[in-house]
Amino acid sequence: MDRRIHIYEIGFIFLLGALIYSFIEIIFRGYTHWTMTILGGISGAVLYCISEDDQPLAFKALSGALMITALEMITGVADNIIFGWAVWDYSRVPLNLFGQICLPFSVLWFFLCFPALFFCRYVRRKFI
Repeated sequence: MDRRIHIYEIGFIFLLGALIYSFIEIIFRGYTHWTMTILGGISGAVLYCISEDDQPLAFKALSGALMITALEMITGVADNIIFGWAVWDYSRVPLNLFGQICLPFSVLWFFLCFPALFFCRYVRRKFI
């Protein structure tokens, strides 16, 4: 599909991603941090852009999981290492990198990308 993505679409998806990401954190951790809300919005916008591509769904999910993991690494370094806010610590989780990202959560993101990509496709159809 060769169509331009409009700013209002990205804004809508950013807000949804911010709310959903924060909601997931609150459900599983009992709290969230404002930087996680921003990270969720950016992740949603990235997934929306990825969902536009004509690649196979599994490739899009893998791309989404890698992008979210990279964004978590950047956010983790800023929040936890540079600013010392101690927003999260994966150092006790197996296969972690500096306690900021870990393979189990990357795998989780991969599987969560499937419904997220379907949702992005649904939203895109509503905007067309």
